Amino acid sequence: MKHGFIKIAAVTPDMRVADPVYNTDVMIEEMKQAAQKGAKVIVFPELSISGYSCEDLFLQELLLEESRRQLCRMAKETESLDALVFAGLPFEHRNRLYNVAAALHRGKILGLIPKRNIPNYSEFYEARHFTPGPKNPEYVECNEEQVPFGSRILFECEEMRGLSVAAEICEDVWVASPPSTEHALAGATLIVNLSASDEVVGKDTYRQDLAKGQSARLLCGYIYSSAGDGESTTDVVYSGHNLIAENGIVLAESPRFSNQTTWADLDVHRLMSERRRLGTFRQEENLSYIRVKFHLKKEDTALIRMFDANPFVPSNKQDRDKRCQDILSIQAGGLKKRLLHTNCKSAVVGISGGLDSTLALLVTVRAFDSCGLSRDGITAVTMPCFGTTDRTYTNACELIRCLGATFREIDIREAVNIHFRDIGQDQERHDVTYENAQARERTQILMDIANQTGGLVIGTGDMSELALGWATYNGDHMSMYGVNASVPKTLVRHLVRYYAETCDNETLSAILYDILDTPVSPELLPPENGKISQKTEDLVGPYELHDFYLYYMLRFGYEPEKIYRVAQKAFAGIYDNATILKWLKTFYRRFFSQQFKRSCIPDGPKVGSVALSPRGDWRMPSDACAALWLGQIEELQN
Repeated sequence: MKHGFIKIAAVTPDMRVADPVYNTDVMIEEMKQAAQKGAKVIVFPELSISGYSCEDLFLQELLLEESRRQLCRMAKETESLDALVFAGLPFEHRNRLYNVAAALHRGKILGLIPKRNIPNYSEFYEARHFTPGPKNPEYVECNEEQVPFGSRILFECEEMRGLSVAAEICEDVWVASPPSTEHALAGATLIVNLSASDEVVGKDTYRQDLAKGQSARLLCGYIYSSAGDGESTTDVVYSGHNLIAENGIVLAESPRFSNQTTWADLDVHRLMSERRRLGTFRQEENLSYIRVKFHLKKEDTALIRMFDANPFVPSNKQDRDKRCQDILSIQAGGLKKRLLHTNCKSAVVGISGGLDSTLALLVTVRAFDSCGLSRDGITAVTMPCFGTTDRTYTNACELIRCLGATFREIDIREAVNIHFRDIGQDQERHDVTYENAQARERTQILMDIANQTGGLVIGTGDMSELALGWATYNGDHMSMYGVNASVPKTLVRHLVRYYAETCDNETLSAILYDILDTPVSPELLPPENGKISQKTEDLVGPYELHDFYLYYMLRFGYEPEKIYRVAQKAFAGIYDNATILKWLKTFYRRFFSQQFKRSCIPDGPKVGSVALSPRGDWRMPSDACAALWLGQIEELQN
C-alpha cells in the first residue's frame, strides 16, 4: 500500500452449476490463497456462488436459500483475511429476485450491489428471472444485520488515501450509460465488475476495449472477473477472460479457456494525480451514495507490476515506428505553419554532427518539402571550434550536402579568441566561460545569418536538456522555433534511427547510423587524441535515467521515493541502487535550479503527454525551493 500501490486479483474458480456448497468451498480456498499472496481486493465472477447458468433453477427456493447461507459462511471465512472480497449470488428481496454482488470484509457483509441492466436478447434472457436493481440504497436484513442494498455504494479504505471501490455487474458496462460512470464521479477509483460473459468469435477484443476504454474515461482501475470452465455449455461457452485495466492500459489479462487468478498492482495515487491534473474530471457532490468504511493493514505491496525503462519509447517496433512517424509529422507540421505564417522561405540551422541538430535538420527538410519550398532555402551552418572532432565535422558536412541544404562553414576559433581577449579570459582555463562563449558565438552567427536571409533560426535543443538546464543561456538555449523542444533524448535517437531505416537513401542512412554511434557531447572542450573528450552522460548522468525520472515526475507527480522504488525495478541489472539515487538527486537539483531557462524558451510543438513549455504544460516559479524533494532523497541515501 506504500506509494499508492495495492495488489488486486480477479479469480475465476472451478465450479458446478447449482451447487452453492461446492462453489463456496472452492472460493473460500481461492480467496485465502489470494489474500496470502497479498491481494487486498479479490473479485469473483457474476453469480459465482450459485453459478450463472442455472436458468429456471433460479426460481427454486432451495437454491436461493442455500446461496444465501453460503454467502454468510463465506463472509465468516473473511474474518482473518486482510482483503475486500466480492462474490455473486441470486438474492431475493420483497418477492423480487436480484443478481447481486456482495462485498465481504472481516466477517461481515458490507453491502449488496444489484445489477441494474438486465439483458434479454440473443442468448441472454435474464429478465425471465431477475429484476433491475435500484440506484439509491436501502437497508435489507442479511446475516442478521442491516446491510445497504443498491447500486450507489462506495467502499472506502480508511488506511489508504484515495482507495474507493464500487461495483457493477457484467451488462452494466456494456450499456450507453454504465453505473461505473456515476461511481467514478462520486469518487470511486476502483471499479469491480462481476461478469459471466460467454465467448463468441471476436468478443474478447471488444471486451478488452470495454475495460480499457472505461478505465481511461473514468481515470480509474477496472477489474473484470468473468465466469469460466464449469458453467453449463448447453448453448454457450464461458472462457474465464479476466481483465485488469488502469487508465486505458491493460495491466493483466488471463488466457481464455482456463480458470485462473489474474493479478495486478493498481497505482491509486497515479489515478488521483490524473484526476487532479485533468480539470474536466469533476467529481459530483450531490449523488446520493452510501459510503462504507473498511480497514486494511498498512504494509508494502510486493510489486509484480513492470515499469518500462524507456517510458517515452514504445517497446514494440510497430508501435515505435508509428510513434516516430507521428512525431516527425507533428514537428514538421509545426514548423510548416510558422514558415507560412511569417512568409519565410529561409531557415537557418546549426549542424554539429550530433543527434539533436541532425533531427532538427531532418524536420526542417520535411517541413520545406511539405511547403513546396526548395531545400536550398535551408542554410545549414557548421561552426567548428576547439572541441570539434573530425568525425562530427565530417558527418555534419556530408549530412548537409546529402539533404540538399545550402552548406556554410564558419570557423569560430578566431572570433572566440578575440572575445576571450576582450573579457580577459585565459584560453587555457577550460571553465564554464570557455565553454559558453563558444555556444553564444554560434547562436549569434545563426541569428545574424537569419537576418541576412530573411529566415528563421531553427532550435536543436531537446526536452531532456531543457529539464536539466543542459544548455547555454542565450546560446543553444535560444532560437526562433524549437522543433525538438518536447522530444526527450531517448526518443531523439529512435527518430533518427527511424529516418535512417525508411529514407530509401543508402548514403544518408550510412551518415545517420554513424551519427547514432557517436557519443553525445557538446564538444566544447579540446579532443583527446582526436576523439571526443567531453561526454555529456559522464557529467550529468545517463539520459535514460533522467528521462525516466522526468516522465514519472511530470506525468504522474511521483515523489522522489516512489520514483526511486520503480526505477530500481525498471533498471534492475543495469544500474545499482547507489547510481540510481546519485543521478536522481542530480536530476532534482538541476530541474529546480534551471527553471529560469525554461521560463523563456522559444515556441515549439508539443509531441507527447509530457512537455516543458512555460506557456502550456509546465508553469513553475524560477525560484522554487527544492528542499522538500532533495530532503526525501537525502533520507533515502541515509
